[in-house]
Amino acid sequence: MILLCPDLHERLLANGRRREADHVPAVRFFNPLGAGTWLATELDEDGDTLFGLADLGFGCPELGSFSLSELQSIRLPFGMTIERDLLFTGRHPISVYAEAARMTGSIPEGERILHAAADGQRRDGSSPKEGEEED
Repeated sequence: MILLCPDLHERLLANGRRREADHVPAVRFFNPLGAGTWLATELDEDGDTLFGLADLGFGCPELGSFSLSELQSIRLPFGMTIERDLLFTGRHPISVYAEAARMTGSIPEGERILHAAADGQRRDGSSPKEGEEED
């Protein structure tokens, strides 16, 4: 799979030119066989250095830079590679994802909490019934 299509490449480059902003992630990469999730907001002019939130599955997601070519070079069992989440749409600035990931220990768990909150769900995953107040 090509990790960055031309649209995403241009969007990330444009964000990279405006570093002072708290960008919404443009792309999400993941390891289909285990831990490893990356949310990218910016791409340097070198075409390889991405900035965003990285979670290698050790319980301490971090904001920082990572290499697109390194992600593309990772070879997993069964001939699999790191993939781009084709259904991902960033809903929040990267700082919000980072805070949620730090609180929960992972990007996927942080995303679950953020999506539940955005969808109006309770902490236990249930939705309030009509006429019932939220917790």
